[in-house]
Amino acid sequence: MTPALNPLRPIRAVIEFLGGLTYLLLDTARTLPAALFSKRGRRLGWQNLWFQMDRVGVQSVPIVCLVLFCIGAILALQMAPILRDYGKIDSVADVISVAIFRELGPLVSAIVLTGFAGASIAAEMGTMVVSEEIEALEAHAINPIRFLVVPRVVATTIMMTCIAIIGDAAGIFGGLSVSQVFLGIGHQQYVTHTFDILKLKDFVTGLVKAAVFGSLIAGQACYLGLGVTGGAQGVGKATTRTVVYTIVALITVDLLFTSAFYFLGF
Repeated sequence: MTPALNPLRPIRAVIEFLGGLTYLLLDTARTLPAALFSKRGRRLGWQNLWFQMDRVGVQSVPIVCLVLFCIGAILALQMAPILRDYGKIDSVADVISVAIFRELGPLVSAIVLTGFAGASIAAEMGTMVVSEEIEALEAHAINPIRFLVVPRVVATTIMMTCIAIIGDAAGIFGGLSVSQVFLGIGHQQYVTHTFDILKLKDFVTGLVKAAVFGSLIAGQACYLGLGVTGGAQGVGKATTRTVVYTIVALITVDLLFTSAFYFLGF
């Protein structure tokens, strides 16, 4: 007979996952100062960092711009009929600007980056575990956290912030293009409404979310990749889990941030 499933097992698994991820991120934060400022042999490999920034950030810019442009255009087309009924068609720019800068820009950019870079990092790290490259690094007294995790977390955090800014601009441009071509809203009118409605806090909250999202993407990808077992099949499972877990985590963290900003009036 099949033994009864322990109802506490899923809760325990979640706690273990969160604990392991938190420990990895804390270990990365502790290692970062030494990687930046210690003697040459223990410093962060800057060439590796630039490579990761290019792979994670620069190469993902076109797809992020395309997705955010389309979202800006969709918002304009969806909101126009409702706002036209109230005689506020000009407010299309207001809705798009606030939605993109505070919410959709960083969140959608992070989701795209999860599929573009997060899965790649997890697969790369998992392959290194399977091929025993991690053990080889440890045998040579090289800290895998400093050599592998730190460059990826730093690169993803920095580039996620930059990509969020570029994605914001792409979303605004998408709304502007549709508004000008199909809704009869002039270029100057749209830009004026955008700058009138946006405040510094809208920009800052989006950047704070983007930085946290970047750390979360790289942290989960590295954690799941380093925990691979079972050969090539384990690498595939880690890659799939990275995408699913990270998207769920991004949306959950975004809800927490939005709730905190709401109650703080920020």
